[in-house]
Amino acid sequence: MNDVAAKPAGGAGPFSVFERMVAWRYLRSRRKETVISVIASISFAGIMLGVATLIVVMAVMNGFRAELLSRILGINGHIVAQPIDTPLDDYAAVAGRINGVAGVKYAIPLIDGQVLAQGEVGPGTGALVRGMRGDDLAKISLVANNIRQGSLVGFDTGEGVAIGQRMADNMGLALGDLITLVSPEGDITPIGTTPRVKTYPVTAIFEVGMSEYDSSIVFMPLAEAQLYFNLENRAQTIEIFVENPDAVDSLKPAVEAAAQRPVFLSDWRQRNQTFFSALQVERNVMFMILTLIVLVAALNIISGLIMLVKDKGRDIAILRTMGATRGAVMRIFLMTGAAIGVTGTLAGVILGIVICLNVESIRQFFSWISGTVLFNPELYFLSKLPAKMDPGETLSVVLMALALSFLATLFPAWRAARLDPVEALRYE
Repeated sequence: MNDVAAKPAGGAGPFSVFERMVAWRYLRSRRKETVISVIASISFAGIMLGVATLIVVMAVMNGFRAELLSRILGINGHIVAQPIDTPLDDYAAVAGRINGVAGVKYAIPLIDGQVLAQGEVGPGTGALVRGMRGDDLAKISLVANNIRQGSLVGFDTGEGVAIGQRMADNMGLALGDLITLVSPEGDITPIGTTPRVKTYPVTAIFEVGMSEYDSSIVFMPLAEAQLYFNLENRAQTIEIFVENPDAVDSLKPAVEAAAQRPVFLSDWRQRNQTFFSALQVERNVMFMILTLIVLVAALNIISGLIMLVKDKGRDIAILRTMGATRGAVMRIFLMTGAAIGVTGTLAGVILGIVICLNVESIRQFFSWISGTVLFNPELYFLSKLPAKMDPGETLSVVLMALALSFLATLFPAWRAARLDPVEALRYE
């Protein structure tokens, strides 16, 4: 009998059928091993939920950043040119020369101004008026392709304005209604500067999907904005949209040379540095915190395997006396613990992918169940919950979970291999 047992243990190579069979038997639940089985199940569930949570949270944060970036850069220029010393009264010529720079999509003369917007009903709210030419506004696809009511046709010739859908909803405005704009920079009189108040018809309503823009931006024809803000025949800035936003540094010298006048250039990274740095820090911290979930599950593997080694002391002693080497015993318990980690990780990846693909439907379901608005657009800027999985990031999560799982099995497996057969049989 010893010869028969010694042949598979000693004659077969590492991770042989014999070793895999014993490891699989130790994973199966028996009546007297209920506690061990429960710990193994908890470890499996912990790793699965930890991996799934990491994948979902990182995908949502990636999607959140990508959506914000696409919307911020979809309305605001990648490079902003501001005049130095003299007013920008030659804005058309300067924009035309910058348009000829390789890598520049288009340059838009612009006037910005803060106003108080008042609808026919409801309270007034602060708004940002952006004065630009109708042809330039049509080039901003994020706005031009998301017109919900009205049209931008004849935008230059009319005296109407385009407002966001949320602003229209908050003020009870519809297409053709009048919106009153109040600017503190009005006419200069002997008793001081009086606010400028003017009413405009709403000729277009857009919805870009970012609540901050949909609720606060008013697009106005450039000629009308020049009159309204006392900037006749002038523009305040030129916003430049480029083909590759990450390559703005290499384009700045060419843009400055094409302007042929003193200008101060700033790019989108400088203007949004604090915001995107905060997002990156939050993303890294969330990854570290959620990794602790997987670590706790890995510790459960350790405790479960230690209990299994203690319970299987007699079996280990019999295997050793029948010819099994220390390495064979160690590999058996390594496979037992690794099986929990590998299957838990794979299940977590599948669960995470399923949640990411249906995250918006899940959000709407829980909003319906709770009766509250989860991921409120007014607080989180976006009208829906985005999720964008990054293959490299998902792979790093999988590798991290597998590494923790394998490390968790080393000590119990080493302890099983070091078990003395005589001592194990004596205290059995």
